[in-house]
Amino acid sequence: MTISTEGLEELNKMLAKLGDKAQDVASASLFKGAGVVADAMKGAANHIATEPFKGKRMYGTRLPSPEEKAAVEGKTGIAKFRKSGGAVDTLIGVAKDAGYVQLGNRKAPVAAIARSINSGTSFMRKQPVFRRAASQAAPAAQAAVVAKAEEMFNEIINS
Repeated sequence: MTISTEGLEELNKMLAKLGDKAQDVASASLFKGAGVVADAMKGAANHIATEPFKGKRMYGTRLPSPEEKAAVEGKTGIAKFRKSGGAVDTLIGVAKDAGYVQLGNRKAPVAAIARSINSGTSFMRKQPVFRRAASQAAPAAQAAVVAKAEEMFNEIINS
C-alpha cells in the first residue's frame, strides 16, 4: 500500500509564517479586546450614584461626591503590554499614577477614589460599576479578539 501527498511543503511554509507572526497577532487581538473592555469601563463611570459630601463620615453609608465621580470619569485605560515567551497580557483600569485631585481641603489619588467606589470602604457604599462593566463586556471582548486573530491569520495565509 502506498500513500502519496502533495502540498506538504506549502503547508509547512504557511505554518512557519504563522508561527513567526503569532505574537504580533496575539498583541493586536488583545489590544482590540482590551479596547472593548476599556470602553465599557469608561461608560460605567456615568452610572456612579452620587450625593453631595456633608463633611461627616458615617460608616458605610455615604455615596461618592460629584467631585469624586468627576475625578474618575475618563481615567480608565489600557496598560502597556507585557510579553513573555509566546504570551501577551495587559491590565485595564485606572492607573496607579493617574494623578491626584483636589477634594475640598485635601488631595486624593484618583486610583484610590476609583477603588473606593468600586469596592466600598468603611465610610462609602460599594458600587461595583467597573467590575460589572468588565464582566458584561467580556463576551464582546472575546469575540473581538477572535475576529481580529482570524482576520490577521487569513491575511498571513493569503499573502
